[in-house]
Amino acid sequence: MSTDNLPKCPGCQEDMTYPDGANYVCAQCGHEWPITATAEEIEIGLIVKDANGNLLADGDTVTLIKDLKVKGSSTTLKVGTKIKGIRLVSGDHEVDCKTEAGSMLLKACFLKKA
Repeated sequence: MSTDNLPKCPGCQEDMTYPDGANYVCAQCGHEWPITATAEEIEIGLIVKDANGNLLADGDTVTLIKDLKVKGSSTTLKVGTKIKGIRLVSGDHEVDCKTEAGSMLLKACFLKKA
């Protein structure tokens, strides 16, 4: 298949896609979608950027750039804490993750991609 015939990524709109088995994969943001999907079936991926403007994707490892108090607790997440295996969700707090303080939602503006 020629690279001219490959679709743009529905997540970041870049043309850096390649086929991988039964899916297309975007080399830019890591978004995957089925090759056999129709335009209506393609779910637009979330575009979430960290504090430095880097695109975040599901499964990324991030680091906190400032201390964050955990709401409803006396716990504080310290600057420099690494969080592995994030999941992007829609809403005000775009990152779903597990920390030493438990599962929580964080804003991407307080994170940087590791």
